[in-house]
Amino acid sequence: MVKAMADKPLVMALANPTPEIMPDEARKARPDAMICTGRSDFPNQVNNVLCFPFIFRGALDVGATAINEEMKKAAVDAIAQLARDPPVDAVASGFDSGEAQGFGPGSLIPSPFDPRLILRIAPAVAKAAMASGVASRPIANFDDYTAQLERFAFRSGLVMKPVFAKAKTQPVRVIYAEGEDERVLHATQVVLEEKLARPILVGRPSVVEARIKRFGLAIKAGQDFDLINPEDDPRYRSYVQSYIDAAGRHGVTPDAARTVVRTNATVIAALAVIRGEADAMICGVEGRYMSHLRHVREIIGFLPGVSDYAALALMITSKGAYFIADTQVRPNPSAEELAEMAALAAIHVQRFNLKPRIAFVSHSDFGNYDTDSSRKMRRATALLKQNHPEIEADGEMQGDTALSEAARKLILPHSKLEGEGCASGWADLDWLFASGAHSDALGDRARRSQHDRGCRRRSPGAGRSPAADLVWLGKVWPGKRVFRKSMPWT
Repeated sequence: MVKAMADKPLVMALANPTPEIMPDEARKARPDAMICTGRSDFPNQVNNVLCFPFIFRGALDVGATAINEEMKKAAVDAIAQLARDPPVDAVASGFDSGEAQGFGPGSLIPSPFDPRLILRIAPAVAKAAMASGVASRPIANFDDYTAQLERFAFRSGLVMKPVFAKAKTQPVRVIYAEGEDERVLHATQVVLEEKLARPILVGRPSVVEARIKRFGLAIKAGQDFDLINPEDDPRYRSYVQSYIDAAGRHGVTPDAARTVVRTNATVIAALAVIRGEADAMICGVEGRYMSHLRHVREIIGFLPGVSDYAALALMITSKGAYFIADTQVRPNPSAEELAEMAALAAIHVQRFNLKPRIAFVSHSDFGNYDTDSSRKMRRATALLKQNHPEIEADGEMQGDTALSEAARKLILPHSKLEGEGCASGWADLDWLFASGAHSDALGDRARRSQHDRGCRRRSPGAGRSPAADLVWLGKVWPGKRVFRKSMPWT
């Protein structure tokens, strides 16, 4: 049927979840076809989510008394203009091919995951409401309004949508070390409902089954998720040997290995990853961070060229998204280590479709103190600029200076850092934990998620995590599978 259509046919295969004809089949039959589906993992998704949320956003922000034709037309014009603009990385990562084309038959409609939608449509609708006389609260400064929308977009998690979509299109095996924990079991059910990954749990079958029943969950071991029983698993002997091979030169004797593989869930999960039986691990729901990290370090190891792990924390606040390093691992990093951490952090920040702007934070503001700590941060800044001139960075500076362009311009008008820094490196853990200025500048904190950088495989950081955060990590890390060769953290 597609072959019989006229030149440059428009194919609207909108059935979900399986289109009437798959795009690759239609394109094979007619290379000149323009193909639209109802699925988010293909370009040209026909979805009213493109306009409705952002029309309402613009209308509410000006107190519109009606949504009229002028406002609808403004939304359509904004969408049409966005379709002609070059795609961003966050859009490409949401598609099966990993690529997004420029405007043309393969890219007629913007992706619903494009973080620019709210920034284009809402202001256009607001302006149309004002021009047509239905706005009861006109906006005086649209530059300020757009900046507010940008911060709202980051806080509301729009920047994460492409990552979530990729997790759904490429579900992988995620092993949860604390499989008997209530939070892990709740997270497992959500992960399965949203088709994000194939969970693997470490836990005793009788305990897991009893707790699933107690919590009223609708999941079943062996059917919905795989289970590793630390007390009786046929792979026990081979796991012990794998542990000896990986950690024998870290003081692990054969006798100790036999005991640890029976009793330590983090060790079991890490071994599953290096054996290729899991693609990612989540551990540390309970327990001390460094005790979990010690096992990950000795079993999984580092990426080539990386000297040690470093923890990168993401905080989403009312002012935007901020990354902070190192929050856990290196108590007093050298200038060289700080530069290495900053370069690795920049790669990770870019994967969230954010431009990395790195501030090296100290008690000193651009040389007003000359101490060992301030000189270290100054040298780290110079090393990063020397090795990675493409990264926007500056230092040394105080925490509030890093987060305020106005304050920075008063102190050093020709600072290389523009806008608000979105990633910061600290002189040592004492400064990080003691800093009050940084917290005051950030204000309220919506989410804090921590990841270890420098790991050969993926293992999100340890901490006392609610089920929602475990689901969030389950979305982020499976979606990163395509970055295995280049991603220098867990």
